[in-house]
Amino acid sequence: MNRRKALRYLKLTLLIYALIGIIIYFSQDYIILRPVKLPRDYKFKFDFPFKELNIAYDANTNINIIQFSVPDSVPKGVVLYFHGNRSNVSRYRRFAPYFTQAGYEVWMIDYPGYGKSTGEFSEETVYEWAGLMYKLARARFQANQIIIYGKSLGTGIAAQLASVRNCRYLILETPYYSMPEVIGFYAPIYPTDRLITHQFPTYNFLPKVTDPVIIMHGTDDWVVRYKNSVRLSQFLKKTDRFITIQGGTHNNLYRFPQVPELIDSLLKE
Repeated sequence: MNRRKALRYLKLTLLIYALIGIIIYFSQDYIILRPVKLPRDYKFKFDFPFKELNIAYDANTNINIIQFSVPDSVPKGVVLYFHGNRSNVSRYRRFAPYFTQAGYEVWMIDYPGYGKSTGEFSEETVYEWAGLMYKLARARFQANQIIIYGKSLGTGIAAQLASVRNCRYLILETPYYSMPEVIGFYAPIYPTDRLITHQFPTYNFLPKVTDPVIIMHGTDDWVVRYKNSVRLSQFLKKTDRFITIQGGTHNNLYRFPQVPELIDSLLKE
């Protein structure tokens, strides 16, 4: 291969590399966020009791929170549940009974652009919304009655909240080290730390969490790789727990008996 041809191949390779990098940058919202919007007059229908709360964040922005009630009139506490990146609260409602049956209300918030929540999604905005939901919870419950729970995308939001507010437990289901780490697995030759604007640096929040932390992750998770939790485990305190689910994937951990049993035991402590 002569020098001119080699140079042409090099330029073509660099062009393809740059184009893919540009695609990653401009399509990252589609890659990371998969919301399903609902009209403002949509009527939720769930098989268990709930209340719907709509908060006017500003003149153009609505925050939608679904509050799942407990069978008894007096709840033991509340679980602030930050869901994953797909759909809206409707997709995650099935997890509420694991907590409500044990006497804990479950409050699920939809992020900007999800469900009936409106506004532009940004990392800082979801942190602010999480803080607002915590403030609402503190109006009714003591800090030691509040469990902060994050699943997938929601783990970074939950970890940030627990790093600045007290709670009974911080529970992280399939957490990530950071969002660039997740994307970087699929695009290892790209500087995802600079390409990805939604950083969600869970690794930066966990060392600041003073309350008990529980991490749950499946070894066969191909969405957020298990090694993310392994890396996060270095920030756990001696009293924290890292639960490995052998054969667990990204969305099936509650099918393994040890997970519902763990949740039940935590709520009874």
